[in-house]
Amino acid sequence: MEALHHNLAVLRERAGESRVMAVLKANAYGHGMVALAKALAQADAYGVARIEEGMALRAAGVTKPILILGGFQGSEALATLARLDLQTSLHCEEQLVALEQASLARPVTVWLKLDTGMNRLGIGEAQLADMMARLSCCPNVAQPVHQMTHFGRADELDCDTTAEQITRFYAMTRDLPGDKALANSAGLLAWPDARGDWVRPGLALYGISPFAGERGTDRGLRPVMTLKSRLMAVRECPAGAPVGYGGRWIAPRATRLGVVAAGYGDGYPRLAPEGTPLLINGREVPIVGRVSMDMLTVDLGPDASDRVGDEVVLWGEGLPVERVAEYVGTIPYELVTRLTGRVALYPI
Repeated sequence: MEALHHNLAVLRERAGESRVMAVLKANAYGHGMVALAKALAQADAYGVARIEEGMALRAAGVTKPILILGGFQGSEALATLARLDLQTSLHCEEQLVALEQASLARPVTVWLKLDTGMNRLGIGEAQLADMMARLSCCPNVAQPVHQMTHFGRADELDCDTTAEQITRFYAMTRDLPGDKALANSAGLLAWPDARGDWVRPGLALYGISPFAGERGTDRGLRPVMTLKSRLMAVRECPAGAPVGYGGRWIAPRATRLGVVAAGYGDGYPRLAPEGTPLLINGREVPIVGRVSMDMLTVDLGPDASDRVGDEVVLWGEGLPVERVAEYVGTIPYELVTRLTGRVALYPI
């Protein structure tokens, strides 16, 4: 976990006096939520998307503060929040009514989510005074009520939207008690005014840049995940031979092919185009033909000496996941979070 600890140290330095809430949603971005929570013991709190994730962390013995970023739905979920001492965001009138009507064992810590321009979740300025007044006198709410927001374009460094959101958030909360939280990974790395009392890094913790065209190493980060497999076959391929389903790729020359034990059944993208690189024995080789459920094929080259059992890096150390995402036409978030249960997770 050396890379993870390094990344937390880098982000904590960028955070200044702000406390760090390590975001572990989506199985810690595919890295293994429980193991990563325990490895990130130096974080000040954890953030997850859903109550089930918070329940799993508590069941695993995690005692640090945990914020359910997506909030709750229904009285049963509220009872669970109170029982397990889970914090929650609150972003709509219906949630407030549920809190007012509930009978809970103890008050719940609430983060009021403000919509500062993303127009997804959160309350607007017109609702703020009434919502704060009701939350402040609700016996089911621990005091003070905290405030948070979420950025829609913090990864766009030449866009004014984030600066506008920051200004709007502080104007809305200037006279309110409670902690303030604004910055996700991009906000922390690129927008110093967004630090607030708490920062919420997710992707950057795992050594991946949230900015298009960048690598995590550009920000002093190290990749935590290296996705590996092995060659399950090496075979001769004559010129003109079709390869894989549909015979889409036809060998332009006699070459040697490697069959890799990885496919979309493991979460590797089925739509990865021909030419997407993999790393074998220190060199990049291109995917040829379609990615299938359990395997994919690469062109090793006519003079290749690779053998069955040789290690293959699909992304990670030596082959940034950001680069693979560019070939596939997606974002690295999707690649690392879509890995299936067939992929074994080992700490590095």
